[in-house]
Amino acid sequence: MNVRPARVKDAGGIAGVHVRTWQSAYPGIVPDAYLRALSIDARTASWQANLTAASPEVWVAEKHAEVVGWIAFGKSRDADASADTGEVEALYVLPAYWSTGVGRTLWQKAYLRLQARGFRRATLWVLADNARAIRFYSAAGFAPSLERAIEIGGKSLLEVRYEVPIG
Repeated sequence: MNVRPARVKDAGGIAGVHVRTWQSAYPGIVPDAYLRALSIDARTASWQANLTAASPEVWVAEKHAEVVGWIAFGKSRDADASADTGEVEALYVLPAYWSTGVGRTLWQKAYLRLQARGFRRATLWVLADNARAIRFYSAAGFAPSLERAIEIGGKSLLEVRYEVPIG
């Protein structure tokens, strides 16, 4: 597996991982109609814009020249965050690569990059019903710190902020 900074040409691969992971991880959590409506083409356009702007920082994991996972991170977007708080905005791995170390490797890369940028802690938001992700983040040392209600596809969901010290 190769882990490297994402390039604009990776937008389609990132979008494919994004959509397929949502469609595999969120049935029974996010409304089925919402999951069916997810579009790789629309996500590709969005990711092209994000990668062109170079914000957030994105790294990809690839196997056999195919993007199989990615992580996006940077300064925390939360209004209550201190200047030394980073955020993992997203971490997705194709279901075929779950529990193979891809996610852990991507998190380790983000941790080192956040540390090098001077962040002292990192946060992320995860749906409260996403047990697989919560197990992963808990194993990585993250602990819950805050909850909020969000809406996805017309359904009210609980999202939990997790945080971990860096350094």
